[in-house]
Amino acid sequence: MVNLTHNIDIVKIDNSIKQLKKYITETNIEPLISILETLKQDPHNELVLAQLSDTLNNLGTTQGAVLTYAPYINLLLSDDPFGNN
Repeated sequence: MVNLTHNIDIVKIDNSIKQLKKYITETNIEPLISILETLKQDPHNELVLAQLSDTLNNLGTTQGAVLTYAPYINLLLSDDPFGNN
């Protein structure tokens, strides 16, 4: 994973949390929301990004809904294919 912690947008994280709470009712996303809240408080913590990745990968079919309603999460976890960072 590329170190993207210096580019994290707290407003977009907050919007992602709001969208997830509004549109996804499954309780299995609560750990994901908790991790996003932690990341919002400590955006330079690479361990939290790793936890976010693991938690997202363990959501099963709910993962698609999460990425639909909170696409910023995908940007947080994607590598930089063009080497801009």
